[in-house]
Amino acid sequence: MLEQFSNQKYINLETFRKNGEGVKTPVWFVRDRDVFYVWTQADSWKAKRIRNNSKVKLAPSTASGEPVGEWVDAHATTNESPEAIKFTTSLMHKKYGVAFQGFRMMGKLNKAEYTSIKIEFSE
Repeated sequence: MLEQFSNQKYINLETFRKNGEGVKTPVWFVRDRDVFYVWTQADSWKAKRIRNNSKVKLAPSTASGEPVGEWVDAHATTNESPEAIKFTTSLMHKKYGVAFQGFRMMGKLNKAEYTSIKIEFSE
């Protein structure tokens, strides 16, 4: 199931509104063992939806969000703690390098607050 995510840069992350409607967003992700992490602004809509409903779906995708694999059910949580942000930031930097640093710099200029989204899979 998780093999399809190997060597992928993007996942299409589907989160759910209060009315149950799904919203799909292509995002960068990192994998640590069998857990995925996404780094995003704490006030982003995807983070807000996850706080209301931890159920998510994801599939490996292109940068534009076109799925290149099968959709998988999972659960996600947000964590704004400095430890979680540092952990996810470190993994993202290793995977995406200078491109990730560019996003971090833009965020610092805008004084953005970030969250780590932890995605876990059911057995």
